[in-house]
Amino acid sequence: MTRGIVSVGVVGLGTMGSGIAEVLARSGLRVVGVELDAAGVARGREHLERSTERALSGGKLDAEGRAELLGRVTYTTALSDLAEVDLVIEAVPESLELKAEVFAQLDKIVKPEAVFASNTSSLSVTEIGVHTARPGKVVGMHFFNPAPVLKLVEIVRTVVTEPDVITEVVAFAERLGKTPVVIGDRAGFIANALLFGYLNHAVRMFEQRYATREDLDAAMRFGCGYPMGPLALLDLIGLDTAYEILDSMYHQSRNRLHAPAPLLKQMITAGLLGRKSGRGFYTYDGPDSPVVVDAVPSTSPAGEAGEREIRKVGVVGTGTMATGIVEVFAKKGYEVVLRARTAEKAEAAVAKVGKSLGRAVSKGRLSEADAASALARVRPVTEFADLSDVDLVVEAVAEELGVKQEVFAALDAVVRPGAILATTTSSLPVIECAAATGRPSDVLGLHFFNPAPVMKLVEVVHTIATAPDVVATAHSLCAALGKHPVHCGDRAGFIVNALLFPYLNDAVKMLEAHYAQANDIDTAMKVGCGLPMGPFELLDVVGLDVSLAIERTLFNEFREEGFAPAPLLEHLVTAGRLGRKTGKGFKDYT
Repeated sequence: MTRGIVSVGVVGLGTMGSGIAEVLARSGLRVVGVELDAAGVARGREHLERSTERALSGGKLDAEGRAELLGRVTYTTALSDLAEVDLVIEAVPESLELKAEVFAQLDKIVKPEAVFASNTSSLSVTEIGVHTARPGKVVGMHFFNPAPVLKLVEIVRTVVTEPDVITEVVAFAERLGKTPVVIGDRAGFIANALLFGYLNHAVRMFEQRYATREDLDAAMRFGCGYPMGPLALLDLIGLDTAYEILDSMYHQSRNRLHAPAPLLKQMITAGLLGRKSGRGFYTYDGPDSPVVVDAVPSTSPAGEAGEREIRKVGVVGTGTMATGIVEVFAKKGYEVVLRARTAEKAEAAVAKVGKSLGRAVSKGRLSEADAASALARVRPVTEFADLSDVDLVVEAVAEELGVKQEVFAALDAVVRPGAILATTTSSLPVIECAAATGRPSDVLGLHFFNPAPVMKLVEVVHTIATAPDVVATAHSLCAALGKHPVHCGDRAGFIVNALLFPYLNDAVKMLEAHYAQANDIDTAMKVGCGLPMGPFELLDVVGLDVSLAIERTLFNEFREEGFAPAPLLEHLVTAGRLGRKTGKGFKDYT
């Protein structure tokens, strides 16, 4: 059926509209672009010419191809020039009244069999479609910005959209080289419904001065492999656009997590809209520039505090995290004392470190001599007393508060005064570990990410009692290890898990509501948002039992209704479907 779509109208030639026009023209289609006035047409034409010029200079388009592409696009200020097009894609600003008015006018002009598509990212397609006499031929066709680059298109069906129209539009999106996912008409669709709750949460963290903008953004880039941090991404999207999407989602969902953070409104009122205005969470060297001019280097919040000398390190534990941390320190020249409960466990843990170092040698990342030297710096022990002269101890035992408190009490009894005691917990209160000692000012969290030898991020968690020089020492130590430290207070989830797991929980609730399939949700987040893994792939890797435990911790700390673990996750854990480790989770593995 898509062979019938030969010409397409695009109403609105802003960043999105002009990008969609480029995608269409690149696929050989005739495009009629409509703007309000001559100035709008000029801006749209300039957008298209600049974008194709970049493609030309980047070798993605030759001069002849560019000329042909530009020649397929005609510009007008009259909707009547769309009378004979086969498909109209509306890309005007995100206002229901404006979109409804455009559709009502188009309905009187465009031939009856033509399909209408809205590029809305958050408004109800049903509410837009009822302003026409053809609601069965109205769909959402949500492209992602920049449209010429990003592959995802969310195809939104309403309760009255004709099935063959959906089939036709899906085939058409594939013809454009896009990856379509079909979903129902719900606020935010898939990608924005999951993305903007996460972005809003990050704004609230910044608003509460829980972490700096640089640390929030670095945490998600280095901790989760996201292409951009949340605040930098909001600047790119535009704070006014983000506010409109969140406000629209909140009015449909009544979910408090979608209520725009007050700081967003304040910044918009002050004209701080992000990159397009030259200033948002960051300051840029001009409007529409990606160059940040007020970036603050990663520094310890300890200020002028002195630092303690770290030469010898103890690690308590023999699991994957413990041996990874041992390897990190040993490779950087630190003497490491590895404490295990039994001699057998200690030797096995050292062997595991040796095996990992051997893999690094085989991949050419480490010389045999350096691997041997690193391993020689590791001394296995079974008594806490053997840690008496270390300068820092990192506890990496099971994620159970009682177990960790026993370890800290034992360390307090034997480790020299002035040594730093650190826990690598990912979700438990650090102050509870500190309270098991008589030296809470020497205790902090050093949350390494798995696998520790590879992942750059370390969350440096200070409690209400942690001394400034302990924080400063930890910051410098992370830098010496080749890690990127980010600083935060002692709150459940710290930065990464507190932002990541509510988003994962929202994805489970979306699946639970039969709104979209797990594979489509994963595709939407990978293709539409550039994330390394979809939420269900990630949950299966982390382990559904581990994920549930973290979500329960977050809910118990914040008592936020939206953080309550999705019942589906609870049921899967009860049924023993824990993810990849059991061969079955949200997906089945062979």
